[in-house]
Amino acid sequence: MAELTREQQRDFEAAAFRRLVGHLRERTDVQNIDLMNLAGFCRNCLSNWYRDAAEAEGVALSKDESREIVYGMPYAEWQAKHQTEASADKVSAFEQNRPRDH
Repeated sequence: MAELTREQQRDFEAAAFRRLVGHLRERTDVQNIDLMNLAGFCRNCLSNWYRDAAEAEGVALSKDESREIVYGMPYAEWQAKHQTEASADKVSAFEQNRPRDH
């Protein structure tokens, strides 16, 4: 494996994060419950992790602010535009596999 400097590692991780966020913003057809059921995380998880990282560095971000960073718009706006009703099967799968922090 290539030896990376700490700065390179940080920069590459940041680029990968930005690409993931961009991808999730484009794929509004993929619902958070689908992400949770398949991968065990969703856009809200990502925004929580972002907020946790900011707070670890002494930067206070609200839940709404961190969600807007990930969603690219206020969360309520994203929900109104893109969120659909989850089927009973999806809700059941989520309840069976839900991480403790949800």
